[in-house]
Formats: sequence, C-alpha cells, structure tokens
Amino acid sequence: MKGLVYNGPREVRVIDVPDPKIEKETDALVRVTTTNICGSDLHMYEGRTSVEKGKILGHENLGRVIAVGKAVDRVKVGDWVCLPFNIACGFCKNCERGLTSACLTTNPGGAGAAYGYAEMGPYSGGQAELLRVPYADFNCLVLPPDAEEKQNDYVMLADIWPTGWHATELAGLKSGESVVIYGSGPVGLFAAYSSIIKGASKVMVVDRHKDRLKLAEDIGAIPIDDSREDPIDAVMKYTKGEGADRGCECVGWQCHDPAGHEVPNDTMNKLVKSVRPTGSLGVVGVFVPKDPKPADELMQHGEIAFDFGLFFHKGLRMGSGQCPVKAYNRLLCSLIAEGIAQPSFLVSHVLPLDKAPDAYKHFDSRDDGWTKVVLRPAA
Repeated sequence: MKGLVYNGPREVRVIDVPDPKIEKETDALVRVTTTNICGSDLHMYEGRTSVEKGKILGHENLGRVIAVGKAVDRVKVGDWVCLPFNIACGFCKNCERGLTSACLTTNPGGAGAAYGYAEMGPYSGGQAELLRVPYADFNCLVLPPDAEEKQNDYVMLADIWPTGWHATELAGLKSGESVVIYGSGPVGLFAAYSSIIKGASKVMVVDRHKDRLKLAEDIGAIPIDDSREDPIDAVMKYTKGEGADRGCECVGWQCHDPAGHEVPNDTMNKLVKSVRPTGSLGVVGVFVPKDPKPADELMQHGEIAFDFGLFFHKGLRMGSGQCPVKAYNRLLCSLIAEGIAQPSFLVSHVLPLDKAPDAYKHFDSRDDGWTKVVLRPAA
C-alpha cells in the first residue's frame, strides 16, 4: 500500500509500505478514505519530537472496515467508522474512568497511545491506504448511514473537534459565560465553534492570521488581531474591564509573539491576564516534556516561565492534557447527523495522498487559506 512516512525534519514522502494485518483477534482493518493533516503532525514534521524515520503519520482517520478479528463482535465488515486518535483498551483503570487519552495498556511504559505519533506507541498512522485498529469494538465509532457523503464532517470527530470541545470542558464553560481563545488554528476555531454551540455569551479569538480570524468571525466569534492591538486590552474592552469568564489555550509551546519570535510562554501568560479573577483555563495546545530544538533553555526541558504569582493571586483554576475523544465523539456525531453542526466549514483543501508532501509545506508555512487539509488515500 501507499503511506506517508517521516524522513527527517520537513521531509515526508509517500512510498510503498507493507500492508497492515490482523495481529490480534480484537483488531480490525480499515480502508482509509479520509484522513487529515493536524497541527500536531507539524511538531513531528519540523523535527521538534523524537519521532523515528519511516514512521507512517496520521491520527485523524475515517474509513470502511474491510476485515475483523474473530473476537470483534460489534464492528462489522462494511461499517463506516471514525477512529479516535487515542488508541485505548477500554478496560484499564483510566479507560474505565473515561480517560482514554491516558490508557495504561496500549503504550507499555507510558500513559496514552495514538496512531502515527512520537512516543505514543508502535502504531502506524492513517495517512495511508490501510490502517490496523486495535481493540476495534472499543475504538471504532460506527457512523450513521450518511457517513460516505459527509466524510469531511465526520472525520473531524477523530481529534480536532473533540479537542476543541475538550478545551471548553477543561475551562468549565457554561451557557451565558464569556470565553477568550488564544489561537485560531483548527483547534482554536473548534473551541470557538463549541463555545457557540454551548451558548457562550461572547466568544473572543486571538490570533494574527487574517484568513483564520475571518473564519472565527464567520461562525459568530469576535476576532482579535494581536498584531494590531494588545489582546489583553481588547478582552478587557469587550468584557467591561472584568476579563473573560473562561480561557482556552489552543496553540501550545510553539506560539509566537506578533513580531514572529517563538516565545513558549506567551499565550499562557496572556491568558492569565485575560481571564477574570476566579475564572478558569483549559489548555489543549501541545506542551512537551522536552524539545530537541528549543527556542529557549527552559523549553529544552519542557519548562516555561509561567506567571504563577498572578495565576494564584487571581484564584484561577486550570485543566490541561490531551483529549479523551471517546468522551465526546458520540455526542458530537449526533450533532452532525441531526444537521445541527457542520464542522467541515473548516476544510480548505481536499487532496489525494500523493499531494500530501506539498500540503505539509503549505500548512506548516501557515500560507493564506490553508486552514485544514483533508487527504483521500483510498476511494
């Protein structure tokens, strides 16, 4: 089969790779029809992780089941399925509590596994024609009958929309409250979209990419261009000096200041200043335990200079971490199926797999109009 593999910093290739096979009777094989390039893939693409050469990337995957192991009861050949990026067993202590992003079984020696990602187990990704799915009965979200024609919507359930939703859950957002979101990339836009669906009274999105801020405005958010105005002052203006009730960090450690310099603590400290006393923060932008190419010495060891004094003084609370996709994907799937939500609004490009290396370059450069890339490995 064809698969996209990492070959070194800013070099990915589509090559012939071995077909996956049923390794355990709890596995399924999926023919991948739709898979996304994620902002998290760019961390590996840029050489900012320990991902090994030859790894097939891709953790936002959707397709049709073509084979199942003898122990698979629920999932059937022919089912259209979307796969959470978390690979989980369903029976460990964390999975039983719904914390599938920290499964203790699927990545021995660590908590949490994923398709095609650095240090998250030996699993190949889905930017390929076929994908092996472990513990298929637990991990496959079997999709409604309209799955084939709504692939660009349902594929967003693999990671990006649940992660945006998770940011608002971690922040404790309630209907009628205001929220400020740092970052208008795919996660930030889905945090804004989720906030609007939840009934937030005011949704503010901070970034400087005009095409992405326009998307934020189109879905009903207030765009704040931090290259034109101080975002903290802007939030205070829109909230009558109080600050937002809740805040979401949707960028991570590779955030940049308006001058274009990478400043790992920039969004976190501005978020602390933007949220009202006793408010709360949801942090889903990726922060790593170590960075082989850090912008500063602290980040080499996964540390940032965090304004903890002000955080404490304001009595803020914070939740963080990867999204347990299964906690939300059925709920969000229903919103798509009933016509309430159409997350494909984010899709800017739909391309065949062989165009993926060029798409990575454009997405990594944040070129105008490249907001979310969907790849089609197989018909």
